[in-house]
Amino acid sequence: MVDYKKSIVPHIESMANLLTPLEKKIAQYFIGEHDSTTDFSSKAVSERLYVSQASLTRFAKKCGFSGYREFIYQYQESFNETKPLSSSLMTSVFDSYQELLNKSYSMIDREKLMEIIDLLLSQKRVYIYGKGSSGLVAEEMKFRFMRIGLVCEAITDNHVMQMNQVVLDDECLVIGISISSETSEVLNGLQMANKRGSKTVLLTANKTNEVVDYCDVIQFFAIKDNLGFGNIISPQFPILIIIDIIYAFFMETNREHRQKIWQDTFDAIQEKD
Repeated sequence: MVDYKKSIVPHIESMANLLTPLEKKIAQYFIGEHDSTTDFSSKAVSERLYVSQASLTRFAKKCGFSGYREFIYQYQESFNETKPLSSSLMTSVFDSYQELLNKSYSMIDREKLMEIIDLLLSQKRVYIYGKGSSGLVAEEMKFRFMRIGLVCEAITDNHVMQMNQVVLDDECLVIGISISSETSEVLNGLQMANKRGSKTVLLTANKTNEVVDYCDVIQFFAIKDNLGFGNIISPQFPILIIIDIIYAFFMETNREHRQKIWQDTFDAIQEKD
């Protein structure tokens, strides 16, 4: 069983929008990496950051503490020896997520990831198929990648998948997401896409020989007992890990350009009608 520790750093991070520029400078210092040997006295920190001790006090109060002394006491507690969570249910959930993270690291195939990146770059149109919880991931993937300049569409409706096959050609990429490798609508969609000359990618947790003939790339993600039922752990979690890794690699193919597109889409969202 993994031991977990509580930290006030996430609380500090959540305050970002409420802080002044000076307070943000202080916040960034405490969010950074430190250990128990660091001198956190108000005098030492104020000299290190070139701020007044009064500024540290105001920052601590804005974070909900009575003063800097209480703040730094809670902050330094995170350096102490970790303790098991008091609730067995909480421990079970955290352990399950940690297990899936560890498994995901083991499942990553860099060569296949690079193949997927190459397809995202070379194909003119990208369609993402998914049903149920996998459909939610498809929508999330569409949203994330559109923000950095990829023209793509998420399709989660059976009839739309069937109609979409008519417009597919060798310039298209179809990505299917299925935890079980048994979602007939998604697998049929990939098979028809392959017949029409499109490139195909399957993201799944289960190996099967049936899809090898019509999938150009198969990337597996981690699985845990009954993951597909979503009774404790969100079934989207391990898929989103893979999506985030693909996103990170895709972003690096032209970071400056994609960062500008992301900023432009952010500005567009902020505009008032």
